[in-house]
Amino acid sequence: MARPTITEFIAFLPAPAWEATRRFYEQVLGLPCALEQIDCCIYRIAGAGYVGFCRRAEAPHPAKRVILTLVTQEVDAWYAHLQAHGVEIVKPPTYNERYQIYHLFARDPNGYLIEVQRFDDPRWQG
Repeated sequence: MARPTITEFIAFLPAPAWEATRRFYEQVLGLPCALEQIDCCIYRIAGAGYVGFCRRAEAPHPAKRVILTLVTQEVDAWYAHLQAHGVEIVKPPTYNERYQIYHLFARDPNGYLIEVQRFDDPRWQG
């Protein structure tokens, strides 16, 4: 029997700061809402990868332990962009020798960590 295929990926997270969440992901990050439901919005990140936020009373505790990683070659440009929009920068761009990545950390309106990173590891096939 053949293994069934997976065609898309969605991670759903609670969003107590609903309006701020919408502004952050739509206006600051520029992500399109692929599907708006009654109390959820599913954003296309890239290709067949999505993140969905649902209006809920609270985020998982502690929200700061959740990391959403966005992969790009333009880490420094994203750093400037996030700063220009007043986004809390937790860690400015730095090179991580252990993982062979160049990355920064910021925080979204719900307290989730947003990592913006570039892979320098030649084994990465993304």
